[in-house]
Amino acid sequence: MQPLAGIRVLDLSRVLAGPFCTQILGDLGADVMKVESPQGDETRRYEPCKDGVSSYFVAFNRNKRSIAIDLKSEAGREVVRRLALEADVLVENFRTGTMERWGLGHEALRAANPRLIYASLSGYGRTGPWKDRPGYDLAIQAASGLMSVTGEPDRGPVRAGWSIADLTAGLWMALAICTALFDRQRTGRGTYLETSLFEGQVALMTYYATAYFLTGHVGERLGSAHFSLAPYQALAAADGWLVVAVGNDGLFRRLCNAIGRPELADDPRFQTNGARVRHRQQLAAELEARLAEGGVRQWEAALTEAGVPCSAVNRIDEVLHLEQLAHRGMLWETDYPGAGSFFVPRSPFFAEGWDLQLGRRPPMLGEHTRAILSELGYGPDEIQALEATGAVSSGAHGGSGPSV
Repeated sequence: MQPLAGIRVLDLSRVLAGPFCTQILGDLGADVMKVESPQGDETRRYEPCKDGVSSYFVAFNRNKRSIAIDLKSEAGREVVRRLALEADVLVENFRTGTMERWGLGHEALRAANPRLIYASLSGYGRTGPWKDRPGYDLAIQAASGLMSVTGEPDRGPVRAGWSIADLTAGLWMALAICTALFDRQRTGRGTYLETSLFEGQVALMTYYATAYFLTGHVGERLGSAHFSLAPYQALAAADGWLVVAVGNDGLFRRLCNAIGRPELADDPRFQTNGARVRHRQQLAAELEARLAEGGVRQWEAALTEAGVPCSAVNRIDEVLHLEQLAHRGMLWETDYPGAGSFFVPRSPFFAEGWDLQLGRRPPMLGEHTRAILSELGYGPDEIQALEATGAVSSGAHGGSGPSV
């Protein structure tokens, strides 16, 4: 069973947050129709590329069909209105007010289709003094406080390695959409959903925000360390970096025994977590002096055997070839015309009776335009007329290429 089989999603979003959200819905079985401009989602041109195919685009657009529509034309907007009449969910991330100016706002479309779940993603929220700010992941990481606690204390702020604000917003919205679909079963009506990249990061602030309001503590950059726990950071070994995640005094004693320094557990500076947090720099120096006598993999094996949470700091290529990923089936093989086959990480849902699968490779621009229009009831002459005016486009391949 595909849990969202039969759900039709109209995806008017571009770049990352929205496409990530709708890709999750597609992985769960929804029929996702990706509406692109005749020029295509801008990520089709993002580097790195292979033979003109953007790895960025294909990372977020599997299990979708592509229809190319010029939303600046009234004929193109009318196609979207007809698609919305048949849709269960619409996802968009245009600048605030754009959809309303086009006559495609949530009030207009939900008046015509009361069961429609209309989901809007933005940078900072659709209301408030920041509603018109352009929302890019890097700016959101700065505005939300994330960069103030990311990086080394004696150096400038750095961004999280992947686009965490975009990805988190997509996850929040996918959760909200699934909840709204469940609620619609009870009420029979759709709803309007909204979240933003900024609010998604503020929600993740959790213990930082609580610590401030409860104690006045303001988080700061600690490198890989944690302001509440120690040792809970990356430590240098002879040939690389090892992360240790010690969450209580018992684990600290295990760590000390495993590295052959049992006396550290009885040192008054380190006997309790509170003491270790206050003396985190002295503790790290003691631990790294010992870890320098061996390699990362040696210590990783020893600490794992002792039950101490730890890991080597793996490179991307190392992670993607781990036996654990292969065993769990976390990589799906797909392909793209002209670029050959490759693997992508799947959505990490595992449930009894669910059959998540990669049913459609990422689509070429406008690949399914004619098929989707035919499903809407447009005849061949009407489709040809829309193409002639530029209201829709079937792409250079003619719109009849393979979809799987």
